[in-house]
Amino acid sequence: MQVILGIIYHSIGGFASGSFYMPFNKVRKWSWETYWIVGGLFSWLIVPPLAAWLTVPGFAEIIAATSKQVIYFTILMGLMWGIGGLSYGLGVRYLGMSLGNSVVLGFCAAFGAIVPSIYYDINPVAGKISFTDMLATPGGKLVLLGVAVCLAGIALSGKAGMMKEKELSEEEQKKSVAEFSLVKGLIIAILSGILSSFFNFGIEAGKPMAQAAVNAGFNPLYQNNVTYVVLLWGGLTTNLIWTTILSLKNRSYGDFVNTSTPIAKNVLFSALAGTTWFLQFFFYGMGESKLGNGASSWILHMSTIILTANMWGIYRKEWMGVAPKTKWTIIIGISVIIASVFLVGIGNSM
Repeated sequence: MQVILGIIYHSIGGFASGSFYMPFNKVRKWSWETYWIVGGLFSWLIVPPLAAWLTVPGFAEIIAATSKQVIYFTILMGLMWGIGGLSYGLGVRYLGMSLGNSVVLGFCAAFGAIVPSIYYDINPVAGKISFTDMLATPGGKLVLLGVAVCLAGIALSGKAGMMKEKELSEEEQKKSVAEFSLVKGLIIAILSGILSSFFNFGIEAGKPMAQAAVNAGFNPLYQNNVTYVVLLWGGLTTNLIWTTILSLKNRSYGDFVNTSTPIAKNVLFSALAGTTWFLQFFFYGMGESKLGNGASSWILHMSTIILTANMWGIYRKEWMGVAPKTKWTIIIGISVIIASVFLVGIGNSM
């Protein structure tokens, strides 16, 4: 039952993450950096402490009592993740919901699932599963197989994107993705995928805060909400610096007071996008509290995001006009990713 609940929570979180960019598509006459930082303020500064206050009322005292080293490394991981999160938005901007998410989250899934377990081989921690532990058990091997299968599905999705680019004219491509650019998008997406995995490292670095919440008697289901508050300070810092640079360079800071734009609606949709984004990790924390295994939780989370994003890509007709072979390639890729979710779930239960 715990495994089933974990998969359900991760699926809800994955749906939230795969859907969060959709409200941004409703923003009108604002520059990318303007609506990105407005959404980010809700994602990284406003909603996380609110969620922590509602679920772990003593979160501020726990953070204050945490060692400076834990705080430092958690924020550092957040800073690195912030670069990945920032470039994630650009990756989707240039590749579209479907292909952009598949490439970004594929690399993110692999690095985020495997690297922490390798770290625990070098620095053993009680209760943490190392890569050696995973190799030594049938369940661990099945989880690793699930990771490999997920990457295969992502590779197929990426291939479908390349087939799409060859088949459609530039004008046809930009009907669904206004700024489509395969080469630029792939470079940014790969960088984003690798750096985005640092969020998982940040969760691991901030585990002492989560454990302190459990020790204080708070519901273990929400323990990671304390960690998120600190971790997302790093993400906010990175994104705030870059969007400020862009605003000054492009003189887009005037968007905030430009009455020829629908300011109220733009803020509302940006806030909705930012809040939806945070919900992914709110439910991720709940899912991880049920599954426990970092690799299982991370790959399940990433896979459900990819599936959701591809569904939105189909809804937005990003694959309209391509050959049947290309459509079947993306369908098979999605199906393989679904299979990886089941493999990881079964492996974790073992």
